[in-house]
Amino acid sequence: MNILLPEPHMSPDRSITPRVARAFAPASVGNVGVGFDLLGHSLAGAGDRAEVRRIDEPVVRIAAIRGCVDGLPLDPLHNTAGTALLSLQRALDLPWGFELVLHKGIALGSGMGGSAASCVAALVAANALLEQPLPREALYPFALDGEAVASGSRHGDNLGSMLLGGLVLATHDRLLRIPVPAAWHCALVHPHLVLETRKARAALAGHYELGEFVAQSSNLALVLAGCYRGDAALVRAGLKDVLVEPRRAPLIPHFAQVKQAALDHRALGASISGAGPSVFGWYESRADAEAAGSAMREAFAIAGLDSDIRVSPIDGPAASLVESDEVQP
Repeated sequence: MNILLPEPHMSPDRSITPRVARAFAPASVGNVGVGFDLLGHSLAGAGDRAEVRRIDEPVVRIAAIRGCVDGLPLDPLHNTAGTALLSLQRALDLPWGFELVLHKGIALGSGMGGSAASCVAALVAANALLEQPLPREALYPFALDGEAVASGSRHGDNLGSMLLGGLVLATHDRLLRIPVPAAWHCALVHPHLVLETRKARAALAGHYELGEFVAQSSNLALVLAGCYRGDAALVRAGLKDVLVEPRRAPLIPHFAQVKQAALDHRALGASISGAGPSVFGWYESRADAEAAGSAMREAFAIAGLDSDIRVSPIDGPAASLVESDEVQP
């Protein structure tokens, strides 16, 4: 990816450069079933918040991590958001650095892009402190560096949708926003269960048949074409994960019943969100999504798991700067 960086001595295009900025990055549905490591969409509601302060020393410090997650490392080299900020700071050769306070609103191991949200929120806030802020897409490689700390690989399915909003195709060097009808909604149900991304990725080791790749590629093509055309029938024909879901489903208690509950309420398709254990379904209306979410929650309850329901437009929000004091040093 070619990144447009400001010249070292370029005059700022802003009269005052702020020293503190706060940003919010939403949760997301990674993979969207058929687009492993490539396709994701943002979710309205839950998310991570970051406060980034400009400091004179050219280093990155993590002052505090609060919220729904305990025990995350404060060492930036072992923290997704810290690594993303270090990558930005070094790439721009900044003579100053960043201090980060992170408020986690997304549980790790939930399949809702928790590690990605931390990276993106921190980068969007830090970008606002630059004399020449970078285009949103130019933050992507730094976010990839951070995401690799959590999962062991550079994949952008969650990152792209958080940076641009909505449904995004994220290759290793490009982000492409995919149009989706405004009426289409997602129902996501998050059981109170932790499934680590690395464990979920380990479940994918093994032999694959060429026919599986052909079928998955066909399904991805149908989903993308259906989104561009606003054709629900095409999406319904394609939103079936034949490659990854069969290998990860055993990691999620009662998955088959939860998925069936989603499909029974006129879903365009349903599958595992990200690495799991959250399960999602796509719907042509918010009413259908809300009804499905309740049924999916009931299916998890039969397995003895409480869960949370989130209903959002598929064309969800992008990360944004916020004027909030929720995150304080």
